[in-house]
Amino acid sequence: RLIVFGFLALSVVYLAVSFYSRSIRREKLEDRWAEDHPGDTDSPERDAYIEDGMIAYQNGLRRKLILLVYIIPAIAVAVTMFIVNAS
Repeated sequence: RLIVFGFLALSVVYLAVSFYSRSIRREKLEDRWAEDHPGDTDSPERDAYIEDGMIAYQNGLRRKLILLVYIIPAIAVAVTMFIVNAS
């Protein structure tokens, strides 16, 4: 049962971190566009720029690093169980 509830809890954390990271990346892209093109808030070029940036984000390393949310706690639990059982 601990594994199931742990996986569910880590899934919630993963989703929260993933959504937060995506929103931060989108906001940075919007800010960068606003710096380069002041006054342009609703053009097709802006939307294409932001979508291209989000596609690059999805294929990037940062998105993959968020998966460590699953790996690090699993390793910590395994090491703790090994140490407790070894002594």
